[in-house]
Amino acid sequence: MKLHELSPAAGSTKDVFRKGRGAGSGNGKTAGKGHKGQNARSGGGVRPGFEGGQLPLYRKLPKRGFNNKFAKEYATVNVSALNVFEDGTTVTLEALVACGIVRKELDGLKVLGNGELTKKLTVEAKLFTASAKDKIEAAGGKAEVK
Repeated sequence: MKLHELSPAAGSTKDVFRKGRGAGSGNGKTAGKGHKGQNARSGGGVRPGFEGGQLPLYRKLPKRGFNNKFAKEYATVNVSALNVFEDGTTVTLEALVACGIVRKELDGLKVLGNGELTKKLTVEAKLFTASAKDKIEAAGGKAEVK
């Protein structure tokens, strides 16, 4: 294949459509803008959500809730999900992300106590629920707060 033989895939490109180039083009005279009005003017048009001066919907609806910008959001994992690791492994947040159990690291790892743990693991996390800590230690592992 040579440079002069390259072409875009079939159907991937369209011809440029030239507006306002005579009645024969099918889009002449007002060039698709209709007759007069705010949208026909240069620089005309309204912002998204504008309702012609009527009180817009986003102002009619009440404000709800509160978003605490200082709140910590933890990546959570149940002890049952830790059974994928081999005996004696140190389970960290990075290891969980690498094997796809956790998607994002967020503000740290919290281990929840749902399910059973059959492997002896050392788990490093910021937070443990009491039941998760008990189950990890009952399986012969260690729960280390990092």
